[in-house]
Amino acid sequence: MSDQKTADLEAEIEEQREHLADTVDQLAHKLDVKAQAKERAEDLKNRMTTDDGKPRPAVYATVAGVLMATGLFVWWRRR
Repeated sequence: MSDQKTADLEAEIEEQREHLADTVDQLAHKLDVKAQAKERAEDLKNRMTTDDGKPRPAVYATVAGVLMATGLFVWWRRR
């Protein structure tokens, strides 16, 4: 086999090893339930709060709406 073919094969093998390593890392991440839960919690926190950590106004509006609906339901059921 020529030196060029050998070098090409070695480069292809190295590329396949890197691809396989990436695939194994991705699978390991998918199976790490604890890490996924932390990521989702962090994502939810980022969506619900402003940059300084305070709740977004939409969160207040949603909580107020749920409380109002619950209050109306309780009032309606007691009538």
